[in-house]
Amino acid sequence: MALSNGGIIGVDNDPTTAVKITSFTSSGTFNPADSQCNLLVVAGGGSGAYAGGGAGGYRAINPHPLPGAAVTVTVGAGGASVNPMGQATPSAYLANNGNNTVFASATPITSTAGGGGGAGYSNTPTNPLHVGKAGGSGGGGTPGGVGGAGNTPPTSPSQGNNGGNGFGYPGTFATNRGTAGGGGAGAVGANSPTDNDAGAAGGAGTANTISGSSVTYAGGGGGSGQNEGPGAPKAGGAGGSGGGGAGGNASTHTPNSGVGVAGSANTGGGGGGASFSGPAAAASGAGGSGIVIVSEPAGIWTASGVWNMYDQYTYRTDGTWL
Repeated sequence: MALSNGGIIGVDNDPTTAVKITSFTSSGTFNPADSQCNLLVVAGGGSGAYAGGGAGGYRAINPHPLPGAAVTVTVGAGGASVNPMGQATPSAYLANNGNNTVFASATPITSTAGGGGGAGYSNTPTNPLHVGKAGGSGGGGTPGGVGGAGNTPPTSPSQGNNGGNGFGYPGTFATNRGTAGGGGAGAVGANSPTDNDAGAAGGAGTANTISGSSVTYAGGGGGSGQNEGPGAPKAGGAGGSGGGGAGGNASTHTPNSGVGVAGSANTGGGGGGASFSGPAAAASGAGGSGIVIVSEPAGIWTASGVWNMYDQYTYRTDGTWL
């Protein structure tokens, strides 16, 4: 049937043969157009406390089967920021893990939330407050504590790495103690330096081209700088490539001067640790939210079914008007 503007109503297909890419930066529903896809699923990163938060789990599945029905997609949020000082109970200043991201196809793919960074100082080196939390990638440890385990629960290939270990003994005002970086998808978080109070860097993330260009995801958060005396401010560790937030820089007894940097949104980056300067501490960085990207192979994709005469002629002569 001809239209007044010279168009024609045709079949509901588009002869475009480009790869079809669908991105989810928040939860929603995916309607498959093919029987398989390449898939990226990144969970929310953990927040920092004093040490850096771990990156959200990173899973790239190539290929992944698709059902003939809609798929529920849940994109995990990053772990919420904390202020490690002045809380009513020690448990209140523990860092927060992120949230899982799930592509709920017939064979579901779950990426596990990043682990929160270690917090707390006391005279008990084995205090669990000092240990980074486990997750897709583990959070870093504070003095007296080790990094959290990555790739928890285990997947193959691995969805992440361990956080780094803290250095020094908590509960004293001695120098040479520090906080570690959270783990990233591509590397473990760095252990804290042993010769100053600076924070360590977060582990690097992993680059992926599923979106059509190379983007790095799931970097760990950096550990914070510490300063108990009159010395110069100590630097926080850099965030890992792929959205990890940097740790806060310490300045002597000055509250809110060394806020940890949040992990970047939709990368799954871990949050940076909050600086500790005598009796005062700033807020840590929140974890970055996750993402899901689906890439379906080249094919015939549904379109409006209304075409102008020239396009119809071109597609017919090319043999792509079905």
